[in-house]
Amino acid sequence: MASLDRDGVKIHYEIHGPAQGKGGPTILLSHGYSSTSRMWDGQVAALKDRYQVIVWDMRGHGESDYPADDGLYSEALTVGDMLALLDKAGAAKAIVAGLSLGGYMSLAFNASHPERVRALMLFDTGPGFKKDEARIRWNETAHRRADAFDANGLAALNASDEVKLTRHRDATGLARAARGMLAQQNDRVIQSLDKVAVPTLALVGANDTNFLAATDYMAAKIKGATKAVIPDAGHAANLHQPALFNQAVEAFLARLPAA
Repeated sequence: MASLDRDGVKIHYEIHGPAQGKGGPTILLSHGYSSTSRMWDGQVAALKDRYQVIVWDMRGHGESDYPADDGLYSEALTVGDMLALLDKAGAAKAIVAGLSLGGYMSLAFNASHPERVRALMLFDTGPGFKKDEARIRWNETAHRRADAFDANGLAALNASDEVKLTRHRDATGLARAARGMLAQQNDRVIQSLDKVAVPTLALVGANDTNFLAATDYMAAKIKGATKAVIPDAGHAANLHQPALFNQAVEAFLARLPAA
């Protein structure tokens, strides 16, 4: 299994498909909180013949390391991991995509490194919060999830479909990731939406009620964004309706201007 050494923290990744420059563009897929790269198996199979597809496990998840230092879990370090993965793949630019926490981190990556982003695909996600009160409520939920992992271990995992595919060695990384990566420190990401200058797909499952409004907001704020709603799908739209999800993704990719 391939891993990237990030100052002593090993980040598990896989690169599928033709090397950069020998096929279509690179796609970086980032998973949701408490899931792993395995949630993207269906998309890798559909895309790898024409694109270089990178999937990975965030720190504290799956096959990546679970550092014991709380300071080694943050939005900035996650964005740095993503940048290092693109460098490893030889991708000067990539289509940066993710679901839930992975979608939020994709926006954070674009805010920090817009020169490395060819397009964005944001699945069942949100851009964070402008109001401190809303962010505090979100963070309280994140900390409760961390406390549950501390108290109950992996038994605290929920039963959502993207999580059922996962395998974690223990719950310590998930608890620290909730506090350092799922919790949000500021409004930087949501304030960056009107500065997004690349083609963007904002996609949501029709039954993912927690993220319908957020998807509408992103689609309205990002200039020229494409919105897609997948019928009969919840938060893991790619797993609930894989054919329709892949169809929407491939239609968006087909419309991208040549590099």
